[in-house]
Formats: sequence, C-alpha cells, structure tokens
Amino acid sequence: MPISDDSADSGADPTGQHAQEPHHNGLGTRLNWLRAGVLGANDGVVSTAGLVVGVAGATDSRSVLLTAGLAGLLAGSLSMAAGEYVSVSTQRDSEQAALALERDELATTPQAELDELAGLLQNQGISQELAREVAEQLTARDALAAHARVELGIDPYELANPWHAAWASFISFTAGALLPLLAIVLPPHAWRLPVTVVSVLVALTGCGWGSARLGGAPARPAIIRNAAGGAIAMAVTYAVGALLGASGV
Repeated sequence: MPISDDSADSGADPTGQHAQEPHHNGLGTRLNWLRAGVLGANDGVVSTAGLVVGVAGATDSRSVLLTAGLAGLLAGSLSMAAGEYVSVSTQRDSEQAALALERDELATTPQAELDELAGLLQNQGISQELAREVAEQLTARDALAAHARVELGIDPYELANPWHAAWASFISFTAGALLPLLAIVLPPHAWRLPVTVVSVLVALTGCGWGSARLGGAPARPAIIRNAAGGAIAMAVTYAVGALLGASGV
C-alpha cells in the first residue's frame, strides 16, 4: 500500500489530533459510502420498477400495484440493510482481529516488527537507508497505525461501521424504490407505463453518471449499461406479467 504524506500525518496522533485534521481524513471512506449509496439507489430503482411494471402487465388495479410496490420496497430495503450489516460486521471483526494480533506482536517483538516495516517500505521502492529512517519515525509516532496501513491496508481510525452501512443501504434503496412506485400509482391508467419507463430511465441515467464520476470512469458506457439493464428488466417482467394476466393465473 503506497505511503503518502497524508497517510503519515493522519491517524498517527492517538491524543485526538487525528480527528480534528480537516484535510483528506476519511476521504476514501466517504467516497465508498457515496458510491454504495448510488448503487443502493440504483438497485432500488431497478428491482422495484421491474416488480411494479410486471404487476402492471397483469392488472391495472392501483391498490394491487401499490401493495406490490410497497412490499417490494420494504423487502428490498430491509434485505439490503441486513446484508450490509452482516457483511460490514464480518469485515470489521476481521480488521479488529488483525489489529489485535499486530498490537500483540508490537508488544512482544518490537524490533522484529520494526525490521518488517522497514522491509515493506523498501519493497515499495524506497532505499534501504530511507526506509529504515521512515520506519523508525512512523514507529515512534504511532507504531500500530503505521503497521496497520503499510502491512494490513487498514486505517485503525476509520474502521467501517456496520450500523452506518445498514442505514445507508436502507435509505438509498428506499429512495430509489420510491420513484417507480410513485410513477406507477399516481398517474392516470393510460399514462402509468410511459411515465414509469421514462422516469426510471432518467433515474438510471443519473445513477450511471454518478457511479462513473465517483469511480473516475467514462460516463457514457456506464449510462448505457445502466439504462439498458433497467429497460430489459422492465420489458421482461412486463411480458411475464402480461402473459400471466392473459392466462388468468
């Protein structure tokens, strides 16, 4: 993991100065949450749109569409939240276990850990003398943080919070799911499908653009993939709903 001046300055002060530094601290974490929010909203749009459009193919009852849409919204948002909580909790447990092991090694074999840190820095292209000097300075300032970042790729001051992940997924999925739900139940019968399809494609275009910008990728391919995937999902579910409705199932 590359070492920068920012990583050397941040997180190395256990007295609390780290939390007060205004520059770049937690930037990667915030970008990850933002990207997860965009993807969660995208999932909410696509899954709920597919559900309500499929039901619309079988029936024109507004109450049935609303019931199906709300059920899909709640099931999807709760499932996303639970999945994120379990996943991030597992990640956090693994990170804490690795940090505990590193803390124990620093306490029992500090010289060996210093040699290891210097070797890791040297492997990144730093000369042997400079790597030794940097390792000694980092160790003197905050040995655990230095080893966590260089050896484990973990920022001990920015561990993921499973509750934050769960709430972020719940809220983003719900926000995305509300769009197709409202689009299918609010307009008059003749306008339901056109309004839903157009609003969903516009939303997916925005999600594709947002995810591309956050990832530093070209926007056009992401937008095309996103919009095409949503259009195919709606077309397939509508066709299935129409067939089931025509057959009286």
